[in-house]
Amino acid sequence: MLEPAAPATPKPGEDESWHVCHTRPRCEKKFAALLAAEGFEHYLPLIASVRRYGAQTKRFSKPLFPGYVFARFGRERKSRVYQQDLLARVIPAGDEAKFLRQLADVKLIVASGLELSLHPLIKRGSNVRVISGPLRGLVGVVDDPANPKGIVLAVDVLQQGLHVRMSLADLQVLP
Repeated sequence: MLEPAAPATPKPGEDESWHVCHTRPRCEKKFAALLAAEGFEHYLPLIASVRRYGAQTKRFSKPLFPGYVFARFGRERKSRVYQQDLLARVIPAGDEAKFLRQLADVKLIVASGLELSLHPLIKRGSNVRVISGPLRGLVGVVDDPANPKGIVLAVDVLQQGLHVRMSLADLQVLP
């Protein structure tokens, strides 16, 4: 009589995949230290920052993506990332090949030492809210983020739009 074959046990690291770990506010470095202590492969992109307080100048490193750390682990070790109250949620990376290419690009940019800043990914036709300046609170539509000239405020009753020149830094993308 044939006995059923024992289920194949995956080798360590075989079922592991990348995740985006959304941390609690200002816990990115603590969470990265926890991952290092537990032996997880992870990446926390840090950038240099300078603050001036009167005559003093303070230099420190801060996360490029506030609130996020990238980590690789499997289902059986997922509970270990929740062992301290540092994590809000874990988001699977999805298309891992694409994710790894983008992560390699981020590593290359951070390692270059060039000045960089986050920029919202805004597409043509995105609904946005003005978050600063005299038009604060207005909602409009982005005209062309590649050549930002402003937003269009719709006046539906007249079937017209008002084009207002705005900096993308003054806009918040609406869901």
